[in-house]
Amino acid sequence: MDLTEQINQLEADLLELGSLLEKSERKRVQELLKQEQKKVEKEIAVKRQQKEQQARREADPAAASKPTYTVKITNYAWDQSDKFVKIYLTLKDVHKIPSENVEVNFTDRSFSVLVKDLDGKNHQMTVLNLLYPIDEKDSYKKIKTDSVLIMCKKQATKKWECLTKVDKQAKEKDKPSVDENADPSEGLMSMLKKIYSEGDDEMKRTINKAWSESQEKKIRGGGGEGGDMMDF
Repeated sequence: MDLTEQINQLEADLLELGSLLEKSERKRVQELLKQEQKKVEKEIAVKRQQKEQQARREADPAAASKPTYTVKITNYAWDQSDKFVKIYLTLKDVHKIPSENVEVNFTDRSFSVLVKDLDGKNHQMTVLNLLYPIDEKDSYKKIKTDSVLIMCKKQATKKWECLTKVDKQAKEKDKPSVDENADPSEGLMSMLKKIYSEGDDEMKRTINKAWSESQEKKIRGGGGEGGDMMDF
């Protein structure tokens, strides 16, 4: 069925919905019919835009034959539920192109997205080494207004700390190393030394003052001999 026929069918549906709305008396039924009307109106608008784009391509074959270039998708976010990891891709007007222009392929440890001919460009994204395996057969895509939702079905209902193994390794690398056998006071001293060395004159005076007051309290309390200013 070509676009013209699709638009004709949708317009016929819209007329019938209007006729049913006029005859309906119950408020709930009227609300449901109005919701369906809005949905069909949106579909008609999208199909008409697609038809206009098709007409422009047919009118200018040279423009249609121009090579499109591919850009990487960088604007995205992710979330999860017990069963799915959800990746949200922000792509303006993606809902206005044919759904077959949005290709998503899954493996048990990766997924790739290719959006063809959106705003004169192809948009591509590949995510490798997912943190845990996914069920590629039950994973799928959803096209929404100005966005694509990638639904990766988890093989196990465990919480993902990160999206990929690389993300997890980077996060663990940034964690400070902890020596369980180290003296806690040494760790505190190291931290103070770092703050002192990186601080301005005011910060250094503040630390020295606090240190001196601490030593004076120890002397008054019989806790041992006091020390000089911190040896940084």
